[in-house]
Amino acid sequence: MAGFFSKLKEGLSKTRNNIVHGIDSVFSGFSSIDEEFYEELEEILIMGDIGVNATSDILERLRRQVKENHIKEPSLCKSFLIESIKEQMKVEETAYEFEKRQSVVLVIGVNGVGKTTSVGKLAGILKGQGRKVLIAAADTYRAAACEQLTEWANRAGVDIITGAQGADPSSVVYDAVNAAKARHTDVLICDTAGRLHNKKNLMEELKKMNRIIDREFPGVYRENLIVLDGTTGQNALNQAREFGQTANLTGIILTKMDGTSKGGIAVAIQSELNVPVKYIGVGEKLDDLQKFDSEQFVNALFDVNEQALQEG
Repeated sequence: MAGFFSKLKEGLSKTRNNIVHGIDSVFSGFSSIDEEFYEELEEILIMGDIGVNATSDILERLRRQVKENHIKEPSLCKSFLIESIKEQMKVEETAYEFEKRQSVVLVIGVNGVGKTTSVGKLAGILKGQGRKVLIAAADTYRAAACEQLTEWANRAGVDIITGAQGADPSSVVYDAVNAAKARHTDVLICDTAGRLHNKKNLMEELKKMNRIIDREFPGVYRENLIVLDGTTGQNALNQAREFGQTANLTGIILTKMDGTSKGGIAVAIQSELNVPVKYIGVGEKLDDLQKFDSEQFVNALFDVNEQALQEG
């Protein structure tokens, strides 16, 4: 994991320039902890896509700790700010139950966020754990989706169920669910459409897929993962809220975190949605999708070296 930590740290360099350098300048630029000090911090966190609500909670916790510990020097409260951000990212449930049980994983999200790639990488991760994996190419509307996914399935060494271009996506899910049962598959991963004629159609299609899985595979463990593009900042949060109205989101895959200055969105997402980020993507290779660890994320963001030393 040490290799991934350094990759994560490198991937977050633009976000670090955006947020951490600003925070450091506040800590070094103020001689006392006053209202103006907190206002400056607030502006930097909000501009860094951490979001208004999460920022407010983080600073409220920081104020409390500064008071309780009688801290007068701004430079002495940086570690409290880091802890407050970690605290803000805590969510109730982060279990990866689908790895251990017979499961159907629905991967949802708009086009262009890295959904197809994430499905392929997730299949590779599960195959590496010795699980029998099947992919369903249910994004039948995008011409290249099936080809891309077939390539990823080959790379990951797993089977794939496809349908004709423009076919009913739910019919592909139906075929895949029955194939998964017949082949005693451990995990069926379904790639879904990210765009239909309109948003209402897209949401109805998701509901239909859910009904088919419930009917054809009763009792199977269900996981609904939404893929969000880290470079889109607050937009990603809005997408998750919209999809969350149709599907019970159980986890988030946050992609394209290398090269974005909006990495603070990971804090906002976990905090505002209370849905765990389960995987984070920092590159194109099969092993560039890794389980998300909020503690490690914040350490990498602030370049806290203790973690790297522990892992080294």
